Amino acid sequence: MAERVLTLHELNRATLARQLLLERTRLSPKAVIERLVGMQAQWPPAPYVGIWTRTTGFRREALERLLRQSAVVKATMMRHTLHLVTPRDYALIRAAMSETNLAAAWESERAKLLAPSVRALAADGPVTSAEALAHLESQHGLDGVDARRAWQAARGAAHVVHDHETALWQPRNEPRFVAIDEPEAHVPAEARAEIFRRYLAAFGPATRRDIGAWSMMRVGEIDAALALLEPLRRFRDEQGRELLDVPRAPLPDAKTPAPVRFLPKWDNVLLAWADRTRVLPERHRKTVIKANGDVAQTFLVDGFVAGTWRVEDERMVVEPFKTLSRAVKAEVEDEAARLRAWL
Repeated sequence: MAERVLTLHELNRATLARQLLLERTRLSPKAVIERLVGMQAQWPPAPYVGIWTRTTGFRREALERLLRQSAVVKATMMRHTLHLVTPRDYALIRAAMSETNLAAAWESERAKLLAPSVRALAADGPVTSAEALAHLESQHGLDGVDARRAWQAARGAAHVVHDHETALWQPRNEPRFVAIDEPEAHVPAEARAEIFRRYLAAFGPATRRDIGAWSMMRVGEIDAALALLEPLRRFRDEQGRELLDVPRAPLPDAKTPAPVRFLPKWDNVLLAWADRTRVLPERHRKTVIKANGDVAQTFLVDGFVAGTWRVEDERMVVEPFKTLSRAVKAEVEDEAARLRAWL
């Protein structure tokens, strides 16, 4: 039997449904973060805006309370970028990354040797990089670039992550680091299969290249993990590429109405595929994603990125890529007003 071809708009609506962007949900911030397999956190306000745009009744204090309780942590995860994740997902993702090229630094012999010393230092309370470098010099004779590399690798091996105060709505400017509980052990191959199942549930249907772009893992690692997930659903996109999916994941009709939604900087919905055109038209990619890796704050119209936004002198500045119809402009302005009031 020929595989069903999914149109661009069908992929778009599947993505919006799984990303909680078709309808706002009553899920808790913790549940949203797990549903999305973590949320980008290079820019501290980003997860807050990302949760607000996907939920009803969200208050930033709810996320800050989870951070203070260590029910959510800020750590280097997929693509070596900062994410908010739950401790359960931290353990799963770290296990998935182990035994891959991504773990070379924190699985090195030196990192393992230094890890107990670094963990003990951070266990006494939040530690700055300057304090850690001074410790490495006085206790281990390391300095300069060598010390900085050792600190970065050792804190990965020691499960030392960013202090919660760096993830607050108004964060502490100086990065500080804390030791978290030792993560639950997982079999690495099984952990990779599980995070790819979670990826497909949150971002699918997707190609193997998409999975690689999201995870930065190699083809062999991806294929071996996907084999553990069979049977998977299979489709084709309009270019004939194979799309993989988990059973029973939503596939809304292409004509399902998609409301205006505002996204924060670095929202994963703009970064989770090799081919991002299901949400971000190629003609706008360089405007949204800069050469230096910066990702603009954007808004969606009919499911696709249609412009950027920013707050300037306490005003919402909305810049559409083209002239909007009167009805669409009114919807954009209404949603911008709601976001501004929440901000």
